[in-house]
Amino acid sequence: MIEDELLLRGSRDFADLPAYRRFIDEVIGRRNARNRKRIEVERAALKPLPARRTADYEEVRVVVTSSGGFILRRVFYSVPSRLIGHRLNVHLYDDRLDCFLGATALLTLRRGRPPQSSSKRGHVVDYRHVIHALRKKPMALLNLVYRDQLFPRRAYARAFAALIAGHSEKQACRAMVGLLALAHERACEAELADAIDAVLNAGGLPDLNVLRDRFKPERVVIPQVAVALVPLATYDELAVVRAPGTTIDMTFNTTLDATLEATLEAKFGTHETSAEAAAADTKTADTTTADTTLGATLDTTSTLVRDGGVA
Repeated sequence: MIEDELLLRGSRDFADLPAYRRFIDEVIGRRNARNRKRIEVERAALKPLPARRTADYEEVRVVVTSSGGFILRRVFYSVPSRLIGHRLNVHLYDDRLDCFLGATALLTLRRGRPPQSSSKRGHVVDYRHVIHALRKKPMALLNLVYRDQLFPRRAYARAFAALIAGHSEKQACRAMVGLLALAHERACEAELADAIDAVLNAGGLPDLNVLRDRFKPERVVIPQVAVALVPLATYDELAVVRAPGTTIDMTFNTTLDATLEATLEAKFGTHETSAEAAAADTKTADTTTADTTLGATLDTTSTLVRDGGVA
């Protein structure tokens, strides 16, 4: 059915994957329209859809090689170089690959297809994954197997062809790698492609230095921050500073207010607070004083007296 529709269309070429999917939807829609009555009869006997979506992918384990990628179904996929040597769990969909390291989602790659007319491999390469290696060895770009798939837009391929024709191979490779690095570092892939197209359409060659100046980051004025230091003397005012040898008054106030006295009498019985009682208690070695803050009694007997020493 699809083959017949492609013959009637007159071409197998589509602008992109969404265009091909729209074509398939139209073909299937026309086919189902003719069978609508029979579909409605069967619909009444259909069971409800499952609560969860079924797994519409195939799970595959791959190993990232030293070349910074892995091969799956005759297609080479590039990944960040930090993943070299790791095993990835890949969910293989019809249009994409979801890559996981353990249970952690790392990245999503576009699914590639190997060439049908030959035994060669296909390539899905992101220049951001290999740009750091190319900056160390720019001449590797000249004979790179997946060079055509490396360029993210047609303007970059045009620029490389023009640079090869107008300069030496070494200069062309250095300039092209510099353009890719500029697009990656400044995040200006689309804007840089438009600028390259404008230069090529005018009959010129891309100048890396001019494009760097054009897409350099804007200068940010750093504000002047004045920090006022607090004088150290201010910290001395926050604490009471006493000279060595100063006598500190440690006299306890044994006077109880009426409310607290009534509370203590109700709880502990009558408590003598007169001057005579205080004088009598002073003569004994075991003296107790009411703590007016906590409502309890503190033992203020000298440590030496308690331990049998001399007070």
